[in-house]
Amino acid sequence: MSAGLAGPAPASTLDEADYAHADAALAATDRLLDEQYPGDAGTRQPIHTVYVPADRYRPGLAGEWGAQARAALDAAGGVERLVADLGVAEADRAVVAERVLEKLAREPIEDLRIDVEDGFGDRGDEAEDAAVVAAADALAADHAAGTAPPFTGIRFKCFEAPTRRRGIRSLDLFVTALAAHGALPEGLVLTLPKVTTVDQVRTMVTLLEQLEQRLGLPARRLGFEVQVETPQLIVAADGTAPVATLLHHGDRRITGLHYGTYDYSASLGVAAAYQSMEHPAADHAKAVMQVAVAGTGVRLSDGSTNVVPTGDHERVRAAWQLHGRLVRRSLERAYYQGWDLHPGHLPSRFAASYAFFRDGLGQTATRLRNYVEHNTDGFLDEPATARALAGFLVRGVQSGAVTSAELHELVGIDESALVALAHPRREP
Repeated sequence: MSAGLAGPAPASTLDEADYAHADAALAATDRLLDEQYPGDAGTRQPIHTVYVPADRYRPGLAGEWGAQARAALDAAGGVERLVADLGVAEADRAVVAERVLEKLAREPIEDLRIDVEDGFGDRGDEAEDAAVVAAADALAADHAAGTAPPFTGIRFKCFEAPTRRRGIRSLDLFVTALAAHGALPEGLVLTLPKVTTVDQVRTMVTLLEQLEQRLGLPARRLGFEVQVETPQLIVAADGTAPVATLLHHGDRRITGLHYGTYDYSASLGVAAAYQSMEHPAADHAKAVMQVAVAGTGVRLSDGSTNVVPTGDHERVRAAWQLHGRLVRRSLERAYYQGWDLHPGHLPSRFAASYAFFRDGLGQTATRLRNYVEHNTDGFLDEPATARALAGFLVRGVQSGAVTSAELHELVGIDESALVALAHPRREP
């Protein structure tokens, strides 16, 4: 109907003053949502984090792990045997096998953490100082050579009294030595372990601010992830959940919450034989973490298994089946990242992840294409469901399970359009 033929305005009761009152009353809510719940950025999240002691890190280590993983595969019957043992759908086995081998050759480690915490121990200040500086120099060389993983960083000792000064010193030495080589790596990640209180997070923010100012770095250049390894972070003495509160005192620097399987389990008295990523205590902690990060843009990571695929063929295959099942379990619960402790974990990590994202790929893509094209055949999906469908495919493409060509053929859109559909963000 043209403007000239428009009918009378519908009757209403509320006036502009009522709208203005609602805006004023909810201004604080609007600011909270804009500033604290911007949503996920849609950038790549690594599917795993590998931890290595600082004195064992050297340029090209990722490639060495890839070669060791490939040798383990060959010795235990090949990648085809692995994907069959993991129960990969027969139609996807050839694709998954091919992409696992390609991944081990091209990018065997996605996220590497140089460790001077539990994996390094207490060797005295002189030894740790030397190891930290040498690791920073090696990391700079690794990036310069193009052989470093896309995400790299350090895990230093925690901020509890016995190790606080040692942890802060290692953080300082590492960032200072790395900055001396020029621009910091884009995928730099700092890991704050064994957090028990929000004050430890506030202290970390203050320290990073000082490092930025004194090293001439841009504001908020340094971010960090928090390891959830203590029950005090899940339920505090006053009954609150500090794991949720700390996210809003991190100056928008916190990038992830990582579950620590063994420290957390041990702190609850779980017997060593039953400490696992799938223990009910672990599921409870991760569920709380998952609710805490929802909408914040902070990523969630599961922990690790300490069952290493070594020994005879049967032991290796059994360890791969266990690891593959645990990886799949985490993915089904929307924990899209985990820890790997040994080169032998890489084949089962990639195979299980790729199989997960290829399962149901056809139906997911069809539903999303119907949504984009306003076709109601089969499903009538709402925007929230469409975001979930798109988010699944985003992770599939970013992990390497699905190619950009497959995405375009199946859905008819490119990766950037898919990310925009999956992650509409609030801008502070």
